[in-house]
Amino acid sequence: MNVRKVILYIATSLDGYIAETDGSIDFLTVETDAPEEDNSYEELLERIDTVVLGRTTYDQVVNELSPEQYPYEDKTSYIITHHEKPENADLIFTAEQPDKLVERLKKEEGKDIWIVGGGQVITPLINCNLIDEYIVTTIPVILGQGIPLFQSIKQSVVLKSVDSYCKNGMITSTYSKV
Repeated sequence: MNVRKVILYIATSLDGYIAETDGSIDFLTVETDAPEEDNSYEELLERIDTVVLGRTTYDQVVNELSPEQYPYEDKTSYIITHHEKPENADLIFTAEQPDKLVERLKKEEGKDIWIVGGGQVITPLINCNLIDEYIVTTIPVILGQGIPLFQSIKQSVVLKSVDSYCKNGMITSTYSKV
């Protein structure tokens, strides 16, 4: 049986914030004179068939980042929320706790699982050591305040550095569970 990996693929400011205090992510856009090709996002999409995200992140995706077309329409999406929403076969709104949901999904057949965000989803997964691979892109900006990537982590999580590269002025580092 195939063992599904849980992947956190996310960008953060140099000081560890995934969004500004008001939730905006404008800082993620880095202008470069000669953009270098980076296929890591496309490669991630090939590896996964499931995305898990919180309601705030989902709303940001469908209202701001990609209002014309849901970018994960060919994946099964689990949106963790306490608000009721109708679901279809590939868009599932659930009040299930992130750790319980991911534990259940890992047991099912399929490709890898992408944890899109935000902190309310990521924190319980880190606390239960359910993330197998961390792919973190560091944006060269210091925000000083905002929504931190790591919130209320109960204990240290030791990781193994797998890869790191710099493209377009951003550093992408990959870590795996030990």
